[in-house]
Amino acid sequence: MLDADDDLAAELDVRTRVAARQLATARVLDTQAGGCDLDPWFRAAGGGPGLLVLDGLLAVHTRIVDRTVTELLGPGDLLQPQHRRMDEMVERDTTWRALIATRFALLDEAFDQRVLPWPQIAHALLRRAERRCDDNDALRTISCQPRLEVRLVLLLWHLAARWGRVETAGLRVSLPLTHRLLGQLVGAERPSISHALARLSRAGIVTGTPGDWHLHGKLDEHLESLIERTPRLEQQGQTEQPSAGRIASRA
Repeated sequence: MLDADDDLAAELDVRTRVAARQLATARVLDTQAGGCDLDPWFRAAGGGPGLLVLDGLLAVHTRIVDRTVTELLGPGDLLQPQHRRMDEMVERDTTWRALIATRFALLDEAFDQRVLPWPQIAHALLRRAERRCDDNDALRTISCQPRLEVRLVLLLWHLAARWGRVETAGLRVSLPLTHRLLGQLVGAERPSISHALARLSRAGIVTGTPGDWHLHGKLDEHLESLIERTPRLEQQGQTEQPSAGRIASRA
């Protein structure tokens, strides 16, 4: 585990790391891109910490009635089985989809016992779980923004902090995010996402295609002006629609 997760290894000094490396071992599980059933792996983890993402990208879909929200997980994130409360009244369904080939470490009860002499490892894993909660809080707050363009820009910059690459003109986010997935991340329907991205592209704020997004400029320079500019973006979209309709009529 310490070889596969540098941040986990950094919790220990060099001498301690050598000793812990012999026992901090775990079974590695692989899944190809596509839907995956993690329930058997959660059962195998038993009362252990759960599944630790070693590399790849995983989408966690939670569906209630006819709406689905999505969470993205990557290297270092810890997954644990959901424990339903006896008094839970709203039924929900959780599914998982690997957006690219993904590897997990199975941290079961035996792993938990083996690393007991090094509580730093358990503390680090606990912080991973807390980080995931913090990330979900950020996504919930972003989704509360009333304007879709603002939600999309905030989401992409939020993702860029972890997965982005610095470019001369801004940041590049190379993630396999379709318009539908973006909608499930910010609480919008796919057609609305497509229209909002088109307006942002015309404004030179976000360009690119699904899987390769380019964020131009700086967020602190754009955000306030974006909020003020959004009505103009909407007006621009409205003025273009009748034109499209006339072309269709002539056809």
